[in-house]
Amino acid sequence: MTIDAGESEPAAEPPQAVQENQPRRLDDLPAPVRQQVIDWAAAALGAATPSEIPAALSRIAKFAPGKRARLGRAAIGQAVDADPAFHALVAAYATRAAAAAGSTEPDSTAADSTDDSTAAEQSVADPITAAARGFLLRSPDQAALLAAAGEIDEAARNRGRIADLERQIQLLTSRLERTAAGPVNRRAGGQRPDPDTTTQSAADVDRLRLRLRSQGTQIRELREQLATQATQAADQLAAATAELDRARADAESWRLKAEAADARAETAVAGVQRIREAKSDRRATADRRLELLLSAIEGAASGLRREWDLVGGGPAPADVVAAGLPRVAADAERTTDPARLTAWAGMPGAHLIVDGYNVTKTGFGDLSLSDQRDRLVRMLSSLAARTSAEVTVVFDGAAVAAVRPPARGIRVLFSPPGVLADDVIRDLVRAEPAGRTVIVVSSDREVVDRAAADGARTAASTVLLAAVGS
Repeated sequence: MTIDAGESEPAAEPPQAVQENQPRRLDDLPAPVRQQVIDWAAAALGAATPSEIPAALSRIAKFAPGKRARLGRAAIGQAVDADPAFHALVAAYATRAAAAAGSTEPDSTAADSTDDSTAAEQSVADPITAAARGFLLRSPDQAALLAAAGEIDEAARNRGRIADLERQIQLLTSRLERTAAGPVNRRAGGQRPDPDTTTQSAADVDRLRLRLRSQGTQIRELREQLATQATQAADQLAAATAELDRARADAESWRLKAEAADARAETAVAGVQRIREAKSDRRATADRRLELLLSAIEGAASGLRREWDLVGGGPAPADVVAAGLPRVAADAERTTDPARLTAWAGMPGAHLIVDGYNVTKTGFGDLSLSDQRDRLVRMLSSLAARTSAEVTVVFDGAAVAAVRPPARGIRVLFSPPGVLADDVIRDLVRAEPAGRTVIVVSSDREVVDRAAADGARTAASTVLLAAVGS
């Protein structure tokens, strides 16, 4: 069977470069790097605890290690891409595996016994492993490592193609030799050569020679391409190694700077603590001296009191002056706010005293006196029902012959002949015990001042009318 070089598997395109620190999906990695990550993930499943295994991989974790990597390849790849916890678990396992592999020395006798292809595979194992670790750890140089791994993968593919082409050349060479030896064998056997067969053999020989030359040309081109790619991969690997060394040197420099800064900070904290302690000691000494001085002054003052036989307990001079002044109601005991007046009336045990005609003439003086009294009493009945206050309304009774208006819960008083309603209101206020809430409603300045002087709270007639909604 003739194997045509044109039918061999085309070389895979090298992976495209990525920006540093940019995450990649597992499917974007070169095949050897992807396989290495899958193998590590399968091994990490066997070493993980049940709580660390993703739910999607719980069934695959029960397989044998080789079966996990073979049958659970797709699920493992999805978990590495989509599950950050599992990605970190695989990265930790890869770090431990790489550290364990780096601690073991290779056997020289085994290295001598391997052929060239095995040595080539071993030579690319470290870049593939480094690229896989760079992908898992998101290292800054992962782009360079993945590019180098892609070049190595391409070189391995090219070596495979060269081996295939060399086998084809050997096969074609043997066929050419057999074809060329056919007429000679027939002449040696005394047979007369067939012209058609001879022509066909010559055509086959020419065709085989053309194919051999074509295969040789392809082999030379592939070898040149392999050498170029090997050189580029070595350069990229060297550049990545140098960049990694520079990053490590920078990290070490920053670590030393951080340690120096920590040492300076600790020194500063210790200095501040010493200053605080010294300041505290000085403060304690000064406080003690001041305490001794105050004790001496207190002793001297006590001695003067005993010597002069001072007797205390009398009123303060300001209290003597204040007692001689006329009583004036405080601003807080007068209000122009209907809501505050209602609140006063709602206080426990409150007594509301109303200057009757002063309120009615302020609010509805166009009515007759009888209608004025009836309307005021009805409004005060409503207020008394809302607040439960004791309500007394006082009308002037001089020269008035009127029937007392009906009232529920309200005390209606008429001043006796010759007595003003203002005097009755003053007597009502003075009759109340000290401490009871007494409220006088009037717009008469004299009535208000007298009530305030006797300790009552006061409000104008307009405030009461607003409170009862008139």
